[in-house]
Amino acid sequence: MLINRRTLLLAASIPILSSACCLPVQAHTLNITDAIGRQVNVGHPVSRVIVTFNYEEFTAIAGVEGWKKVVGISRTPWEGWRPAIFSRYAKVIPNLQAMPDVGDIDNNTFSAEKVIALRPDVVFMAEWGFKAAQTQVEQITAAGIPIIVIDYNAQVLERHLASTRAYGKVMQAEQRAEELSSLYERQYRDILDRISRVQGAKPKVYVELGQAGPETIGNSYNDTMWGRIITLLGASNIATGKIPGAWGPLNPEAVLAENPDVILIAGSSWLNRPKAVRTGYDADEATTRASLAPYAARPGWSEINAIKTGNINAVEHGLARTLFDFTAMQFIAKRLYPQDFADIDPVQSLRDYHERFLPVPFAGTWMLPLTP
Repeated sequence: MLINRRTLLLAASIPILSSACCLPVQAHTLNITDAIGRQVNVGHPVSRVIVTFNYEEFTAIAGVEGWKKVVGISRTPWEGWRPAIFSRYAKVIPNLQAMPDVGDIDNNTFSAEKVIALRPDVVFMAEWGFKAAQTQVEQITAAGIPIIVIDYNAQVLERHLASTRAYGKVMQAEQRAEELSSLYERQYRDILDRISRVQGAKPKVYVELGQAGPETIGNSYNDTMWGRIITLLGASNIATGKIPGAWGPLNPEAVLAENPDVILIAGSSWLNRPKAVRTGYDADEATTRASLAPYAARPGWSEINAIKTGNINAVEHGLARTLFDFTAMQFIAKRLYPQDFADIDPVQSLRDYHERFLPVPFAGTWMLPLTP
């Protein structure tokens, strides 16, 4: 009788133990406030993520480990636009080179079907892409997939911080996100605090996209990208109100008439642009200066204040509208107000950012004046 009772008890306990051992880890729901103030519910923890923009910001926050959860990207805005940068990250992120492509919003190849087929737990989208791809957004959300909007393009402190914290919360990297948020806000406020104490007339600034060589007038900017930074730094952007829309070429006669004190030519590592100003990981100082010099030699420019004083500068175009754009702000501020920013080393700031937050080493030339 005793044996039978024990046998029955043991038999009764087997299914209970069996089912308990196979129960999945209990998930819960996080409420995320994204960059534009939307409240989005995301099942947590996430294991499948799609990233469509701001790849370096995602990496700084989530780390290389975070990429193990990425199942799809928009390849063109990274591999297509800046292949020299993409290739460096592909060396340290094992699954990046073979990452499935969900298409590009900018060239109308972004596919909701590809996104849905990858069964992501969440999709990260830049604010400009979220607005431009409303049809796909509706299809993705109708499939029950939450979208988190990220926005570093607005160049608004609050959106930079909200984007960084949203990435951190979703990717279980809140401590890292808070460290980055604190760094950015501290540097941003320090720059503006110094600017607030500057006395005297506003210096005039001209900025141009140095993509096609000095024979071609590249885009300048109204109150966006470099134009926004110039305004934040208390300077006068000579293109304001003189070009249609957010960006476009400024009449060369207007540049001569305005006689800017500082000239910024935005360069990068673009493919098939042999006359572009060369900046980035693979450009040494001599290469950058050699590509910048023909701009300074444009007809009539020898009489411009910026040329006379050696204040024509190259700056990496990709530094605008990022989580590390404070380094570009520091550089421009130092060219505008050298005494007020004498103790600031923007190149060292960018080097430090790489060492602390990015998996690729700092190298190359990102910002410098034509005259050493």
